[in-house]
This record gives sequence, structure tokens and C-alpha cells, in this order.
Amino acid sequence: MATSLADWARDRIARVQATEGFRRAAGAFPLTRPVARWRARALFDLCAGFVYSQVLLATVQLRLPERLMAGPRSAASLALELDMTESAMERLLNAGASLRLMARRGQDAGGRALYGLGALGAALIDNPGVTAMIEHHGMLYDDLRDPVALLRGETTQTSLANYWPYAKGAGEGAATPDGYTALMAASQRFVSAEVLGIYPLRRHRHLLDVGGGNGAFLMAAGAHAPNLRMTLFDLPPVARLARDGLAASPVATRCDVVAGDFTTESLPTGADLVSLVRVLHDHDDDVARVLLRAIRVALPPGGTLLIAEPMAQTRGAAPVGDAYFGFYFLAMGGGCARTPARIKQMLLEAGFSQTRLLRGRMPMVARVMLAQ
Repeated sequence: MATSLADWARDRIARVQATEGFRRAAGAFPLTRPVARWRARALFDLCAGFVYSQVLLATVQLRLPERLMAGPRSAASLALELDMTESAMERLLNAGASLRLMARRGQDAGGRALYGLGALGAALIDNPGVTAMIEHHGMLYDDLRDPVALLRGETTQTSLANYWPYAKGAGEGAATPDGYTALMAASQRFVSAEVLGIYPLRRHRHLLDVGGGNGAFLMAAGAHAPNLRMTLFDLPPVARLARDGLAASPVATRCDVVAGDFTTESLPTGADLVSLVRVLHDHDDDVARVLLRAIRVALPPGGTLLIAEPMAQTRGAAPVGDAYFGFYFLAMGGGCARTPARIKQMLLEAGFSQTRLLRGRMPMVARVMLAQ
């Protein structure tokens, strides 16, 4: 077993920290006490995370941030408006204030506590992508009620597998594309802003967006690059939705929609740039390899592939790729968040000769890798 000296030392330190004597001593010593308290709080936050998520869900479902936009409100006034007891509303508001969704703002003339927008609650205003994902998570939580059974493969059917029709195991009961396409489109704004903020598309003449959904990324790309020709490729049911949405958009005259299945059909040719925006990580390695080879065949010499998605082992955002998406894709029945090194290896195997990982502003939203 090959282990570096640094890894050996870290492992030894971790095992010492696991002893009761060390924890007791660290909590008593003034210099280590803050660290001990921080770790205890972090561990409790992991334990209480589901409760926090449900406070967030209730806040979103009751549209409390929007109701507080006009100014601070009391629990009594909100309870009357939302058909809830004052004590229940006060419980929710206090919970939200502890999570910075709401904030305490003094008292009204009757001495009742007032609550206004918190920093995180303000971030939910006019942010349909985030609120859509929060409301969507009910299915994920249901699928994760027995995580060990899911890991062992003992859970044969999940809500997410039915919701995403292309996930492994989704059958005739799978959702129509309207639901998942609308969800992806609602959250696409953040990803589009990240991609277009770090990679200029104006240098290209024709973009092929594979798995483009209802065209949300193409509409953003078209606004960013006014002379760019664009083609969207997706499964036939999704392509129909894309045609309807793009027909009424400002980019309609510059955009074509092609229906097909990349696992059995060739991709359209003629584009010098192909984009995979939150597509590659939806598929297991065998399907992902088929997709990358199909793109390599469709691109001309010197053509570029752009991959944008959350990636595993991202510094500062590791829980997003490794914990959240790791278990999301497990519940979905397929796909995985890959490290940049793994994606680069797959690209080289598919016939691409150069790869480059761009420095982004919000790596937890998406990282961008280019391949020639």
C-alpha cells in the first residue's frame, strides 16, 4: 500500500483526534477550544441538515421572502394571512432568522417582534432557479430515506429515476419532458452566466448545443454573440418543446432544432463549437464515451468542445460535487460528477488532443473545460 508521509501523518492526527481524551483536552485548552467548538457545531449542522432544509422549504412554499420585501412584518400578521397560528409562524420565523433567511427587526407598536429579509432570504427574491430546485428536492429526500439500501442497490425504484426519463431504470411511468426541462431551464441562468462570463463565444461561427433542453443556454449564447449560428440537439420529445420556445425568441432566425438520440444516431455537422452544459455528468462512463466520440466525429479539425458542469473534488466546493451530486445521481439511477482529471482522460481517449480547464468565478455552479 503506497501512502505518502503527509497522508500517513494526517491519518495519525485524525486517529488521535478521535479519542475521547483528546476531545476533552482540546475543549479545555484555551487555544484549541474555538476549534473544538467549531467542529462540534459543524458535526451538529450535518446532523440537523435535513431540518434546516425543511425550514428553507417552508419559507419558499409560503413565499415569505416576497412577503417581507415591502418591509418587516410580525408573526401575527403573517399567520393571519397564511392561515396559521401565531405560535407556529413565530417558530418558523425564528428558525429562519437563525439560518439568515429572515432577520429580527425590532418591535411594532404593540410590542410584537418584527421580522424582515435576511441575507439568504434576499438571495431567493427573483431567483426562480433556486426556488425551483428547493421545491424539487422533496423527491430526493424521499429517495434518500434509507441511504444504505440505496447504496447496496436494494432500492429498485426511485422518484428521481421516474422524473428524469433518460435515467437508468426509468420506464413508461417516467415524467413527460415538460417537468424536467422546465426545472433545468429555471436554473440555467446561473450556469449560462458562468460560462459566458469566462469564455467568449464571439470567436466561433456555429454552436451545436447537445442536450440543449428548451434552448435556455442557446438564447443566452445568442444574446452574448449576435452573429453566432446555433443548433440544438436533443431527444424528440424535448426537441418539440425547444422548437416551440425558440420560435418566439429573438434568436429564432439563427437557430435550428434537430431531434435525435446520440447513442444511435450521428450528431449534426457544420458547427465549430459543441457545448455540453450539464449533460456529461448525467451519464455513466459507457454512455459518456459514446457521446464524446460522437462529438469528435461531428467536429471539424480545430473544432472546440465546451463542457460546463459541477465537477468532483473542486476546492471550495467539494461537498457540491462529491456529496450532493454523488448521492443525487445515485438516486437518479445513473451519472456521476467527475474530477477534471477524469474528464480530461476521457476526452483524450475519445480523440481530443488538447484540454484546458478555465478559471471560473462560481465553481460550485459549474466549471468549464475546453477540448480541441
